[in-house]
Amino acid sequence: MVDTEAFREFKEGLTLLRSDYPTKALPHMRRAVELEKNNAYYMSYLGVILARAEEKWAEAEQLCDSAVRMKRSQAQLYLNLAEVYAQAGRREDAKETLETGLKFARRDVRLNMALHRMTERRPPVLGFLSRQHPVNRQLGILRHQTLRIFNQ
Repeated sequence: MVDTEAFREFKEGLTLLRSDYPTKALPHMRRAVELEKNNAYYMSYLGVILARAEEKWAEAEQLCDSAVRMKRSQAQLYLNLAEVYAQAGRREDAKETLETGLKFARRDVRLNMALHRMTERRPPVLGFLSRQHPVNRQLGILRHQTLRIFNQ
């Protein structure tokens, strides 16, 4: 009975989090963690919600890190910890977390995608235009191809 109630609270909290309502998700996730204290996923998502809703970086990091230590082979837990680091402005720690996750959960493509999104991009070719401007996009493609030809 307790497990199903905890899972219901987790699902409700996750739905609210994905709908971008972290403040509303917080009580549901706290309740899920109270009911099932040793569930790594509940702890990890509570950390993400705390980071988004209340910017409690240290507590969020501690929860997510504990969850990773409980289940090292679960890619989602690394993604959650990296998200907390990124929101706290610690991009290097987020990258390191994703790289560590690749060692333990090698076949999960989400880690590669997240790591790719974290890499630094070159500035737009024409700084006075937005990155999405068609001229900048075409010049950027040309620059990329030219650099690839010259192996730089």
